[in-house]
Amino acid sequence: MAHIFASIKESLTSVLPIALIVLILSVTCITLDAGVLVLFLFGTILLILGISFFTVGSGISMEPLGDGIGKSLNKKAKLFLPLVICFVLGFIITVSEPDLQVLAEQVPTIPNSFLINCVGIGVGIFLSITLIRNKKEIPLRKLLVIFYALIIILAFFAPKEFIPTAFDSGGVTTGPITVPFIMALGAGLAASKKGKNSGEHSFGLVALCSIGPILSVLLLSIFYKPLPSTSVYEIADIKTTTEAFRQFAKALPIYAKEVGLAFVPIILLFVIFQIITKRYKPHNIFKMSFGFIYTYIGLVLFLTGANVGFMPAGRLIGAEIASSSFKYLLIPIGMLMGYFVVTAEPAVHSLKRQVNDITNGAITQKSVAVALSIGVSASVGISMLRVLTGISIMPFLIFGYAVSIIISFFVPSIYTGIAFDSGGVASGPMTSTFMLPFAMGACEALGGNLMTDAFGIVAMIAMAPLITIQILGLYERQIHARKVKKLHTEISMIKDDILFFDREDNINE
Repeated sequence: MAHIFASIKESLTSVLPIALIVLILSVTCITLDAGVLVLFLFGTILLILGISFFTVGSGISMEPLGDGIGKSLNKKAKLFLPLVICFVLGFIITVSEPDLQVLAEQVPTIPNSFLINCVGIGVGIFLSITLIRNKKEIPLRKLLVIFYALIIILAFFAPKEFIPTAFDSGGVTTGPITVPFIMALGAGLAASKKGKNSGEHSFGLVALCSIGPILSVLLLSIFYKPLPSTSVYEIADIKTTTEAFRQFAKALPIYAKEVGLAFVPIILLFVIFQIITKRYKPHNIFKMSFGFIYTYIGLVLFLTGANVGFMPAGRLIGAEIASSSFKYLLIPIGMLMGYFVVTAEPAVHSLKRQVNDITNGAITQKSVAVALSIGVSASVGISMLRVLTGISIMPFLIFGYAVSIIISFFVPSIYTGIAFDSGGVASGPMTSTFMLPFAMGACEALGGNLMTDAFGIVAMIAMAPLITIQILGLYERQIHARKVKKLHTEISMIKDDILFFDREDNINE
C-alpha cells in the first residue's frame, strides 16, 4: 500500500495543474455548465486514482513479463521462431490496446475489426524488425530514415482527409498497455548486450512500432478508398450531480468489460510463457498477479474518468474560446494545457522510470518530463494555429521529422531512441480524450473541416518530443564536453605544478 500512496502523491502533481487550468478558465473567460464541471471534477479524481494503480501495477506485472520474454528470445540462436513470436506478440498487444478502439470509431466505411487487425499486423511486423535490428545491431537512425521517407512518399498518394488520421494512429496505438510491455521487451532484448552501447538497444522499440500503424492506415486509405466522416461527439445534458454520477456509474461497467477483454490475451500470454519457460518462482507469480489486478483497476478508472469527465470539458472549452472575440487565445491556452496534460499520461511515468533506471540516473526523470512538456506545448500551439487557419499538416510533419532525423546524427544514439519512443508515449489517452476534443470543439465552432484541421493533433504531439528530447541530448553533450575540458585543464595545471616543484627541487639540490 505504501507504493500506492506514493504513486497517488505523484499523480496529484501530474493531474492537478490541468484541473486548476480548467477551473480558472471556467470562472474567467468561458462558461461551463455546472453538470459538465462536476463531470470534470469526478473525472479528475478517477484519473488520479487510475494513474496511481496503473503505475504501480505495470511496474510489477507488464514490465517483468516483457523483460522476461525479451531475455528468452535472446537465447534463441535461430531467428525464425523469435520473429514469429515477436509478430504474434505485437499483434496481441496492439489489438488489446483500448485507445485503438477510439481510433477505429473515427475512420469511416472501414469495419472496426478490419482496421484493428490491419494495424495489429503492422505493429507485429515492426516488432519483428526491432528484433532483427537488435540481433544485427542496425543503427536506429538508419531505419528511421528509411521508413519515414517511405511514409512521406505514401502520404502524397493518400487522400488528404486521412493523412492526419494515419499519423494519429501511430501515437494512439502505443498506449498505456502497449508501452510498458514493449519498453520492457526492449530492455530484455538488450540485456545480453555488453559494453557502452547496451543501453541504446533498450530504446527504439516503441518508435519503430509506431511506424507500423501509420503505414497500415495510409495503405488502407489508398486502396480501400474510404469516405470522410462528419460524425461528432455528443455531450450529455447534465443538470445535477446525481445525473453526473449516473454517467460514471453507466460508463464504468463498459470500460471494465473493454479493458477486461483487452487483458485476456495478455494473461493467456503470461500463463503460456510461464508453462513453457518456468521462469517465475511462486512468489513472483503471486506478486505479478496482484500487479495485473492493479493495472486493470487503474486502466478502468483512468479511461472512465478521461472519457466521461475530460472529453466533454475539453470539447466545450475549445468551442467556447473559438466562438468568442478572442479566438486566437486558443494558441496560448492550448500550449498551457499541453504543457501539463502530458504529465498525466500513464505511460509517461513508465518511460521516465525506465530511462532513469537504464541510464543509472544520468538522464533524470525531471529532465525528460520538462523536455516532453515543452515539446507537447509547442505542438499543441501549432495544432491550434492549424485549426484557426486550415493550414495543411504535411509541411509541419515533413519539417519536423526531417529536423529530428538530422539532429539524430549529432546526439548520442541513446537520446535518439528515447526521443522517438517518447513520441508514442506522449500521445496517449489524455491526448485523445481531452486535447483532441478541445481541437474538435474549436474546429466545429469555426466551421472548419474536422478530418483535416482537428485531426492531426495526436500526430503533432507525437512528433514534438523527437526534437526536444534530442535537443536535451545536445545540451547534455555540451555540458559533458565542458566538464571533460575543465577536468583536462585541471589535470594539466596539476602536471605543470608538479613539474615546477620538481625543477625547484632539482635547483635546490
